[in-house]
Amino acid sequence: MSHHAAASRPGGRSSRVLTAIYTAVGELVGEGADRITFPVVADRAGVNPTTLYRRWDGVHALLEEVAVAALTRDGESVPDTGSLQQDLTQWAQIIADDITRPHRARYLRAMVSARTEVVARCPVTERRREQASEVVGRARERGERTPGIQQILDHVIAPLYHHVVFALPADGEYARRLVRDVLAMAESE
Repeated sequence: MSHHAAASRPGGRSSRVLTAIYTAVGELVGEGADRITFPVVADRAGVNPTTLYRRWDGVHALLEEVAVAALTRDGESVPDTGSLQQDLTQWAQIIADDITRPHRARYLRAMVSARTEVVARCPVTERRREQASEVVGRARERGERTPGIQQILDHVIAPLYHHVVFALPADGEYARRLVRDVLAMAESE
């Protein structure tokens, strides 16, 4: 089980151990490790494997936590330009620029490859849902017609991640096209 409160506690041994584990995962992913397991991560991080078994339900949970840290760090605050189209366009481009960086793309692909079953929730998606809600909420306060939050996730965010996972181009023009398409779906909920 992932404990985000513990992860954000500054300083101390817990913080050093977590940093070592995150770094180990990053190195393994960056090296294209075929199989990332708790014993492999523990060995690389210089910690006892029980530390990992105690903290995370499985490798997929650890990879996902590292991916959330890696994939949502930049551009945490969503643009606030005064226009839904501009906000969504800039936000989509920030995400596209960020997740197409080689080390970010490797995290994403490793996270996906570590999944062995369907998950009930995805922290990366939940973070993007919060951000979409913020953009849509501001637009609605301004009286703009908006697509639904799920439409934005399904028609802007998901395709960006899909393209990166499958090594398809996900550049600024693609991001702008996705936003144009989803804005055509805009309707007041």
